[in-house]
Amino acid sequence: MGNRPAELQALLDSVAKQDLQPAHVVVIGNGSPLPPLPHGALGVELTDNLGVSGGRNVALDELRKLGDLDLVVDLDDDGLLISNDVFSRLAELHTREPTLGIVSFRIADERGRTQRRHVPRLRVGDPAHGGLVTTFLGGGHSLSVPMLDRIGGWPEEFFYAHEETDLAWRALDDGWDIRYAPELVLQHPYTSPTRHAVYHRMVARNRVWLAKRHLPAVLVPVYLGVWALLTALRTRSLPGLRAWAAGFTEGVRTPCGRRRPMRWRTVWRMTRLGRPPVI
Repeated sequence: MGNRPAELQALLDSVAKQDLQPAHVVVIGNGSPLPPLPHGALGVELTDNLGVSGGRNVALDELRKLGDLDLVVDLDDDGLLISNDVFSRLAELHTREPTLGIVSFRIADERGRTQRRHVPRLRVGDPAHGGLVTTFLGGGHSLSVPMLDRIGGWPEEFFYAHEETDLAWRALDDGWDIRYAPELVLQHPYTSPTRHAVYHRMVARNRVWLAKRHLPAVLVPVYLGVWALLTALRTRSLPGLRAWAAGFTEGVRTPCGRRRPMRWRTVWRMTRLGRPPVI
């Protein structure tokens, strides 16, 4: 959004130091001007803030125009690649596993700590332990372009919150694997999701949309009931609960795009991976 030029420059420097260079680099100014970019990086300044999903879709469109595209890496502008072999390791992973659609990086702060919410498992365990999972982290990940060609891009209606889960569920239902690879680290400052003013409303609305778009009908009330209970138990802020309730109501009342419920074998697959789509 244009308010972290120093961090963006550090990230682009870390990309330039990779032992496997990307074919193209695209930087999106999401409703904001961009600072000067290094040679070879394409900057796109959007008039309006299209949200996380909309901005990433614009980046995908620009990359496709440039051609020679089989793998996309998304990186937050305040992240940093602390190792120079991240891209080469990614290439090896995707080459070795043809059904690998998504690779999720490990997010760690300057002291190497990984927040619980940054481990894409229900049972967090050791953040340094990788494996197949059912979702991924937006701050640092890779996406297979053949997978995107089959399942489509980011859900622009979501704007922000749960857009990764929406894409992950579509990928799993199409037969792709998602791997959490903790050896691929994106250094990122310690943050709280509630720093975003719209956090509670967007989280609630988009969770309802997730259920309406992707879950078999019998699981929709189970999934939403579980999350309503968890939210009531976890949230200590009365204004936050009110915003959550407003978002939940908005999600119920408003359209959310095409409904395409996942197959029951996908539900079972997610259950075997440790996170059935009811929580």
